Amino acid sequence: MALLVLRRLVQTALILLGVAAITFLLLYALPADPARMIAGRSATAQTVANIRRELGLDQPLLVQFWTYLQGILQGNLGRSYAQKTDVGALILARLPATLILMAAGIAVEVVLGLIFGIIAALRRGGVVDRVVMMASFVGVSAPQFVVALLLLYVFAVTLGWFPMSGFGTAAHVVLPAATLGILGAGWYARMVRSAMIDVLNQDYVRTARAKGLSSVRIVLRHALPNALLPIIAMIGIDIGQFMGGVVVVEAVYGWPGIGQLAWQAIQQVDIPIIMGVTLVSALAIVLGNLLADIIAPLIDPRIRAR
Repeated sequence: MALLVLRRLVQTALILLGVAAITFLLLYALPADPARMIAGRSATAQTVANIRRELGLDQPLLVQFWTYLQGILQGNLGRSYAQKTDVGALILARLPATLILMAAGIAVEVVLGLIFGIIAALRRGGVVDRVVMMASFVGVSAPQFVVALLLLYVFAVTLGWFPMSGFGTAAHVVLPAATLGILGAGWYARMVRSAMIDVLNQDYVRTARAKGLSSVRIVLRHALPNALLPIIAMIGIDIGQFMGGVVVVEAVYGWPGIGQLAWQAIQQVDIPIIMGVTLVSALAIVLGNLLADIIAPLIDPRIRAR
């Protein structure tokens, strides 16, 4: 296990280096000029040139990237062009809100996915199975903003059960988490259905049935634990996706997370913030997958034996 963790840490460093290089190159190729955005439209060419020099944007690309890497090694993600604040401090201030939304969204999608995936597997080929699979297809295909606006209209405007936007109470979490959960539950339902169908056809399940065990015990005790492995891997991936991929949801619900921070930075061509959020998201994906690799052997002894 220690060797696995060490190997993954080395891979994490290489992945983050690759992500930083690709992102930095893409941002460098953008036609937008951060110095011009900061100076404003009425600024003179000399003012823009001075800002570029102050920010180090007049340096060659490799020099800029090497300077940025040196800052990262020292724990410095740079300074925001627009907000004149340390990027690390900005991300840390927004991180708790995103973590809350991420945990709630993953909980919703996993619970819904498990329930409907198990039902579809037990009713394989029937009407219920087809309805669940059709609903899951609609769920994974629906745009985030459509689902968000629909939930807002029904549960916030029409029924008045939840606030339309904001952050601070449990009621504020429900609709954003439901939006993310509904969109992700379809993938989990399809994955759980496939895994459960495969597990239910195994010899040990047939043996359990021959012993007269109840269907509930067979599903919960024998089948479900062995069908959870792909779900754990998906959760690890979702951790990273939710960290940086909830821009639309956070914008619609006014959720003050790092997704909203990234969206504001993109509008202002604030490269340090964009780089910081990208690296944090990449780190979250890698650590999420590492966590999945650590937990998987604890659930399945066969993996631990290998």
